[in-house]
Amino acid sequence: MSKLIDLQSQIASLQKQAEEIRSKEFEATVVEIRQKMAAFGITVKDLQSTKIKAKTGRKPKAAAGFKPAKAKKAGAAVAAKYRGPNGETWSGRGLTPKWLASLVAQGGTKAQYLIAA
Repeated sequence: MSKLIDLQSQIASLQKQAEEIRSKEFEATVVEIRQKMAAFGITVKDLQSTKIKAKTGRKPKAAAGFKPAKAKKAGAAVAAKYRGPNGETWSGRGLTPKWLASLVAQGGTKAQYLIAA
């Protein structure tokens, strides 16, 4: 039990040290950021924009080895295959929805809820 108490006191001590270091470095970091913003002409509006573009008109270079994720294409909507008693629908793709799983668990079958073609 004493090991646990020792570890907890060490954790508390380290957390206190971390907070002291954070508070000391906070002001210096804010000053550094403001200096860089002034040097590059960055405004708060620039930081809030969703698109970041270099002021030279060129796209910023990506970090080495960084490949942006490909955007997924929106697929065509799939017609509903199953309809629940309260009007819920399911295409039959992906995970079984909770409403259908609970109906099957109560003794029903998926076939009962098939929508006639």
